[in-house]
Amino acid sequence: MSMHEAAARAVSLVKTYGSGDTQVTALDGVSVEFARNEFTAIMGPSGSGKSTLMHSMAGLDSFDAGSAFIGDTDLATLNDKELTALRRDRLGFIFQSFNLVPTLTAAENITLPTDIAGGQVDQEWFEEITSRLGLTNRLTHRPSELSGGQQQRVACARALVSRPEIIFGDEPTGNLDSNSSREVLEILRAAVDGDEQTVVIVTHDARAASYADRVVFLADGNIVDEMYDPTMERILSTMSGIEG
Repeated sequence: MSMHEAAARAVSLVKTYGSGDTQVTALDGVSVEFARNEFTAIMGPSGSGKSTLMHSMAGLDSFDAGSAFIGDTDLATLNDKELTALRRDRLGFIFQSFNLVPTLTAAENITLPTDIAGGQVDQEWFEEITSRLGLTNRLTHRPSELSGGQQQRVACARALVSRPEIIFGDEPTGNLDSNSSREVLEILRAAVDGDEQTVVIVTHDARAASYADRVVFLADGNIVDEMYDPTMERILSTMSGIEG
């Protein structure tokens, strides 16, 4: 894959926490590329560095050495203000905890990043996304009036409405029951297949990872395996080998 085709890539990424005897290496020189218009899941045991890898590549967390690129932009060359703008203008995020603003309606939460950026929301696209996600009758509701699954669909709509280069999901189904999980994963799958989106999620759930085109496995801050066209069985078998 040539350099410009990767939506995001890491080159020899190193991240450590603490110092001296208590120093922990979260990322031990990780290199990886996430292809455009592909759904990638990052898996690994607890403490393997999977969330650190995503946060470093998404400009949410600093790193100690190596490079992280969004498209051709080297994150290490950006200051805080430029990083904030990159996250807002080029990336979409879905977190385990939904991260909605409690005082805003669903509609206001969905358009918040675009509004903050001073951008114009594409009304037709907004209506298509919210209708597709079954939110049309929920747009005036505040998060407290919505179920967890509805709140996460609002977060998905917020990530999709600005047509970002990449959607990053950190355990996006972690707080959801199986029905709501399936809804969210189908939304992300449809975004890749139908809207040519690029999606990268961190998950510990083999069922969630089985929706991806590719699964990358981390252990001890290194990529130890990867799999295309994954099935739950193959994922579980690989995970048990890593954790064993």
